Formats: sequence, structure tokens, C-alpha cells
Amino acid sequence: MATVELRFSALPEHVRTARLVAAAVARRAGVDEAVLDEVRLAVGEACTRAVGLHRSSGVSAPVHVSLIEEEKQFSIEVGDEAPHTVPGDKASGAAGEAEVDSEEDDMGLAVISGLVDDMEVSTGENGGLIRMSWPTTPPNAVLT
Repeated sequence: MATVELRFSALPEHVRTARLVAAAVARRAGVDEAVLDEVRLAVGEACTRAVGLHRSSGVSAPVHVSLIEEEKQFSIEVGDEAPHTVPGDKASGAAGEAEVDSEEDDMGLAVISGLVDDMEVSTGENGGLIRMSWPTTPPNAVLT
């Protein structure tokens, strides 16, 4: 099992680099060429979401991306350290602004779920994580 770790400052210009690295590692891991655009787009959306959460929350920690090559699948984890509202929590502050951020967040997650069949999202007070997975084909496999 090989893993590549990326950490980058929460700046939009770094999202492109994360997309390119993810596509290169996915290709090497054996993800089907026809799916690489979806990998690129999903990673871009997840990283853009994390950057936005960091910037709107004033978090200076880097966004982290793990590219994990397993036996029959390739997974990407995009993590942020922005505080997420836990269901049932009555957060004080600007409720209107929180609703707008929540709508943008929901839209980003909807885009990702349209691109990725296997996706998990977890959030909490200390940040969130999006895990996306794609099947791989062994390098010497013969497709019939």
C-alpha cells in the first residue's frame, strides 16, 4: 500500500497542483484512463471546498490530501481543519452567513457525489474529511 501526502496553504492557486498530482498518482495506481477526468474534477472540488472552509473560518493550518494506493482501489482523502457545526449544536453568530456557507458546501458535496460512486464525508468540531475511492486494474491485467 503506497500513500502520497500533500499539504498546502489554503490558497485557491494550489488546488490546480493537487488536481494534477492526484491524476498522475491515480494513473500510476491503475485507475482507468476514462475515469481520470472525474478524479481530477472531484479532487479539485474537494480541495476548493476545503480552501473555502479554511478561509471563511480564518484557519491558517494547511489543507491535507492523502492519495492511497491499495490492492484493488485507489482512494483520496481531502481533509480540512475548519470547525463544522455539529447537528443539534446551537452555534452563535451570523446565522444568515452560516446558511449561505452551508448551501455552498452542500452544492460542492453534490458535485463530488455526482462524480464519485464511493464517497464518505465526516465532519466535526475539529475539521472534516472527504474520502473518495475508485477501482483499479492491475498493470498486467488483460481486459476481455
